[in-house]
Amino acid sequence: MKAGLMRLGILVCLLLSAQVSSAAKLIVLDARGGGLKSGMSIDSNTPLALKEGERVTVIGPDGSSATIKGPFSGPPMPKAAASADTGKALSALVATRDARSKTVGVIRAGTDVVRIPDTWLIDVSRPGPRCLMQGERPVWWRPDVAKAGEFTVFPVDRSWRADFVWQAGQERQAAPALSRFDESSVFFIRQGEQEFAISINIIPKGLENDLILSSWLLEKGCLQQADALLASLRDSAK
Repeated sequence: MKAGLMRLGILVCLLLSAQVSSAAKLIVLDARGGGLKSGMSIDSNTPLALKEGERVTVIGPDGSSATIKGPFSGPPMPKAAASADTGKALSALVATRDARSKTVGVIRAGTDVVRIPDTWLIDVSRPGPRCLMQGERPVWWRPDVAKAGEFTVFPVDRSWRADFVWQAGQERQAAPALSRFDESSVFFIRQGEQEFAISINIIPKGLENDLILSSWLLEKGCLQQADALLASLRDSAK
């Protein structure tokens, strides 16, 4: 009897150990309630409790995302894999990107038109969302470098303004220390008679891999930047 109970105890321990080892590390993208904050890491098998009106979006190691709305009690993403099949994950992310590009807002913003040469460039030639790594300064970019030009950046409250000059042939320039960037900051760009808004979404440092980062960019609507990162990942996979 004792030997049987011991074997049963060992089996239970092995099963619990397997469950723990197979748990995936999830990154919190957005959270409203539940004691969670953007950028936090949580276990995929750890129960999550959300009240009515609370919501959290998490990203798995393969870049897949899930939004859980309260009331809810249970694991946030119980079937998340601890490791990712890069090829399948890339295909899924590209499909997500293509689906998002068909939305009316993206088409109006024109972010489907121009490809940027580097993930972290901030295109100042068109409106829409942009993403910036925490603690980094923006690097402005423009697609048309044939002529010299000027543009102005100012916040919604117009409490300050910064004027910039493009030299002919210049495609990028680093911004000076303009202001403190919050989780999401909206700025207006003025070029000649045109004036439009861009929103800067801050990405916390420490994200584990580029699949998670790609998903974050897509979720925030930074499609130009997601395109650049996905292209780099495809090249690396080849």
